[in-house]
Amino acid sequence: MNGLISKKIRGLSPEINIATSCAVLLSFGFYLEYFQSLSPCPLCLLQRLFYFMILLINISSFFLLRAVRYKFVFLSTSTFFSLLGAITAGRQVWLQHLPSDQVPECGPSVAYLLEVYPFQEVVEIIYRGSGSCAETLWEFLGLSIAGWSTIFFVFLLTYSFASANRLYTNQ
Repeated sequence: MNGLISKKIRGLSPEINIATSCAVLLSFGFYLEYFQSLSPCPLCLLQRLFYFMILLINISSFFLLRAVRYKFVFLSTSTFFSLLGAITAGRQVWLQHLPSDQVPECGPSVAYLLEVYPFQEVVEIIYRGSGSCAETLWEFLGLSIAGWSTIFFVFLLTYSFASANRLYTNQ
């Protein structure tokens, strides 16, 4: 049975596998927000943006491009956004493991930051983190949402890179 599933997954396009993974992860994030009433922090929102960008890039590559060199560029871009997502999720995991006296204070909402500050400053403020980013509201098997997100971003990074590398070497 596992061999059959493995063959089917290997037969699918890497773009579809990556896009499906991102769609499932985004859906789960929205489920936690709207059905479990967990409010996403600024770093969580940034991670969602990276998942969405990876999803959009891979769907675009699958439906719009047939040339291998363009697919290589899109998979490389997907790898880049996966790296940014892994860094962001890793930063949040680091914030969650700070001693309570070193946790940054809660800051204003992302909407307010975007109204008041230029975009570059907003990104810097978000990456500095806030108290809401250091909270662990949900865990599964001992890992927080940020911990699982780090694992998934590293998986997406590895899979995108391996797929791009395979395309490059088979060219």
